Amino acid sequence: MCSVYVQADPIQYEARTRSIRINNVLTTIRLENLFWDVLAEIAAREGKTTNQMIATLHQELCGLREAIPNFTSFLRVCCLRYLSLPRL
Repeated sequence: MCSVYVQADPIQYEARTRSIRINNVLTTIRLENLFWDVLAEIAAREGKTTNQMIATLHQELCGLREAIPNFTSFLRVCCLRYLSLPRL
């Protein structure tokens, strides 16, 4: 069973850092490549760039919560929730 997981392409779990402007503040986000790929897929479905999608998520989250303790973890959870949605 574990072979399904351990045989993953190492590129997928290699982390990559991107600079993103959120609310006119330049910030960096470090995620594994697989998460960047999923975020790009989500963004494409919404007709946005990945950076625009991340900025939108941040803006909407700020509207619901006063503080965001770990935005990178939030993005990972968004990806997992997206992947758990039924496919059309």
